[in-house]
Amino acid sequence: METLTTFLETLPVAEWMRVSRWGYALASTAHVAGLALLVGSILPLDLRLLGIWRQGVPLAPLIRVLVPCAASGLALALPSGILLFLAGPADYAATPLFLAKMALVALGIASALLTHALAARGRQPDADMATTLAGLSPGRLRLAGAVSLVAWSSALLCGRLLAFTGE
Repeated sequence: METLTTFLETLPVAEWMRVSRWGYALASTAHVAGLALLVGSILPLDLRLLGIWRQGVPLAPLIRVLVPCAASGLALALPSGILLFLAGPADYAATPLFLAKMALVALGIASALLTHALAARGRQPDADMATTLAGLSPGRLRLAGAVSLVAWSSALLCGRLLAFTGE
């Protein structure tokens, strides 16, 4: 791992992240915007999957809107997070909070991919994915919502603690 972090520290983009007046600030801003879009989209969906938001909120239209928004947030948060990591890869890689955050992000992504894969396996040829996802068993939907809620909320918490404690 030390060899990898040493290599990453020598990359020109890593140097730029360390010395540029605006590089780190722009990457941090993009990361926060991506997280806001991701968590802001996934939280109401998770609450609906858990059954907390049941009255008058059909699931398929909610999925149609919120899943692409969450995916867009993730697509912004991942590359900007990599840039932030490059500012100090050895320090981050040695930090338990960072490692916990990465494990939680991996769990959140894996859970979403697994849920989509399970839905795709049983998808009818004429059904859209949102309708297929909404048709999963209530237990599977509750599990997906619970895992997602815990994973993304905890990853967000670890990231904030990491930013302010450095540990």
